[in-house]
Amino acid sequence: MAKPTKKPVMKVVKTAKAVAPKKEDVDKYLKGKGLDSHREKEIGQHIGYRYDVNLVPDYSRLTPFLKKYLEVMGWDDLNWLEDVHMGYEEGRAAVFDRNVNGWVTIPAGMKLPDNQQDRDMIARELLIKFQMSRKHPMVDLNKAYRKF
Repeated sequence: MAKPTKKPVMKVVKTAKAVAPKKEDVDKYLKGKGLDSHREKEIGQHIGYRYDVNLVPDYSRLTPFLKKYLEVMGWDDLNWLEDVHMGYEEGRAAVFDRNVNGWVTIPAGMKLPDNQQDRDMIARELLIKFQMSRKHPMVDLNKAYRKF
């Protein structure tokens, strides 16, 4: 007599129900404070690198200086300047310079536009101008440690 063969048992597996991701307001950093992390709440401002890296600057808002800068450098985009944004240091508009690891404040009498994209373009321009100026701390380091 042949042994009865076991039929494979089909198990019913419940799959997780697909949940649509929560949509965030894309302008939340422009409209509100946008302070999400503990650190941002602690320092009272948004941390720039948390912006969506896929959002590129609106090139129609380039300042005349930045247009000329891109032309002279032979570049098609802002590349290293895309994550430069206008921030605030001690209540004054400022831009962060990674080379000196500090904030460079905007001249006190300078009027800033209401649009964040335009403010960011001004921040990029001022950062470049400061980094090229004789007042930049890297100039002193260059003089002190230049080998040739």
